[in-house]
Amino acid sequence: MSDVLFSNAEPLEGSFTAMMELEEIDTNIYRAGYVFEEPYALYGGQVAAQSLLAAALTVEDGRPPHSLHGYFLRPGNAAQPTVFQVFRDRDGRSYSARRVIALQGGKVIFNMSASFTSGTDSPDLQSTTAAQGTEIRMGEPTPIPRMFSFEGRSTDQAFEVTDYPVRFWGRCTEDLGDSPLMHYCALAYLSDISSGLGAFNTDEYKSGSSLDHSLWFHRPVNMNEWVLTDFAPRSAARGRGLYTGDMTTADGTLVASVAQEALFRRVR
Repeated sequence: MSDVLFSNAEPLEGSFTAMMELEEIDTNIYRAGYVFEEPYALYGGQVAAQSLLAAALTVEDGRPPHSLHGYFLRPGNAAQPTVFQVFRDRDGRSYSARRVIALQGGKVIFNMSASFTSGTDSPDLQSTTAAQGTEIRMGEPTPIPRMFSFEGRSTDQAFEVTDYPVRFWGRCTEDLGDSPLMHYCALAYLSDISSGLGAFNTDEYKSGSSLDHSLWFHRPVNMNEWVLTDFAPRSAARGRGLYTGDMTTADGTLVASVAQEALFRRVR
């Protein structure tokens, strides 16, 4: 258990909702003009959240996202605007399918497929989550590194880790209003900030850059309330590592599932 996983983070000055403002520059083409200086490649959760919003802007009201699958192709630059081109693959009676490419300098840095649905009636079932049936301790609120308008709380770790927390609480400190879409985008933004591969890391081999990211939205979420992210390593082989995870509310409701693959290579 560690309380220092986020404790040394400096608050990132800026606004999540301002970052999520997209300008429509042509049919199905949007630009994110919120830029800032950062010593790292563009945070993947940012481009994923903005891509999800761009796709949603082409979908009729009443069809929230139920899944996204993205590939990180090139490092992005936070100091440059990003352009998003949306392809309207299909609009059916209940589902809408979209593809998005995110570009900087004329090169694709990220592509994503997303699906939206109005949903139908069915039983509401789920298995037990980490926040269900046990008391999950919350540490003191601290900023989350590299994220605008978010704070985190540490909790007991499911695995012995030193690099990234595999289990932590997070929420948006900026009022997201009543738009379900903005809360889904905030969840996507949070879902990429950590890694579940820390338990596999050694002095010789460590996880690296993300390759792809998948997210399934099961139920509506209020990202102004605390959400528990709980990751678990699954595999490391052939230079790649895979982890999966749950994102649940404080009462144990499973709101999303995550899967991500990242590089897993010898330390240079």
